Amino acid sequence: MVRKHIPWAEPRYWGNEERYVNEALRSSWISGGPYVERLEAALGRYCRSPHAVATSNGTTALHAAYLALGVQPGDEIIVPAFAFMAAANIALHMGAKPVFADVDADTWCVTAETIARCITPRTRGIVPVHSYGNVCDMDPIVALAEQRRVWVLEDAAEALGSTYRGRAAGAIAPIGTYSFHATKTITTGEGGAVVTRDAALAERMQLYRSHGVKARRYWHDVAGHNFRLTNLQAAIGCAQFESIESIVRERRRVYHGYLRALADVPGATVQQVTPGVDPLVWAIALRLDDAVYPQGRDRVMAQMAEVGIETRPGFHAAGEMTHLYHAPGTPVASTLARQVISVPSSPTVSDEEIAHVTRRLAQLAAPR
Repeated sequence: MVRKHIPWAEPRYWGNEERYVNEALRSSWISGGPYVERLEAALGRYCRSPHAVATSNGTTALHAAYLALGVQPGDEIIVPAFAFMAAANIALHMGAKPVFADVDADTWCVTAETIARCITPRTRGIVPVHSYGNVCDMDPIVALAEQRRVWVLEDAAEALGSTYRGRAAGAIAPIGTYSFHATKTITTGEGGAVVTRDAALAERMQLYRSHGVKARRYWHDVAGHNFRLTNLQAAIGCAQFESIESIVRERRRVYHGYLRALADVPGATVQQVTPGVDPLVWAIALRLDDAVYPQGRDRVMAQMAEVGIETRPGFHAAGEMTHLYHAPGTPVASTLARQVISVPSSPTVSDEEIAHVTRRLAQLAAPR
């Protein structure tokens, strides 16, 4: 059955979400509480990481990680020119300078080669962003970072459940972050987390997360923030993790359904997967060929909306936002920003709706 309106994303509740939230309410543990610790333990087990620190969202996860890593004003942090810009924005908030590496034209991810062109004596760290659920080619990136003595922080906000050569996205580098936003694979409404193999980094993030107060009440060891996730939100996440196998199965069904259906759609190229990656795709994104869709991506989105199909554009390239960023020389990112469209991607999308979406795309292509 095809709905009159197919949303780009919508949350799905899989089992015990309501029960656990009610338990948290009745327990009086509304802010912090046992569900936070349960969620951290579930994430650590799933990613095979010894330390997980829950935060209020994916952006504060990045902020906590930057603070723990000791980012200072004037430091240069290399980030992708085509991605969600949270990593760049937090660098700016801390007085650091985001330096934008171009991305690969097929995978839409930064590579060791594009990163290497951006390294200077002021480079402090590299933040590969695993856009849409793909994973950057991490082994060469980590090797480059070790050679140049800079750290690597994975932004895996969109890639929970994806793996690279058998390792969980976000847990390949020494530290990585996730988002539990309402549209993400695991949701707490808002929420995020950091995982790390380094106990000292985890302890520093926990300190910054809660006002810099450790054991002595109202005594601030550092100038901390409030990055805490509530017990109510964590309760939702715990229920979601209990159903992770079902979530993975349904997201894979949607992804592979689109791959089969899009094979017959002219001029629509799906994001290519990095070699060695088994993706759990968060958002199904494709690139529209200008010759096949001369009306342009934005007009295609409007034409999809006319029949009730909600889509989203690709990310704006950093070089477009000159009021914030200085990002010259990233032509691939600029082209992707103009051509990429993301179609309805929730695990609630039916096979019939996938067929409807792809049929509409084919109808909008120029006659051959």
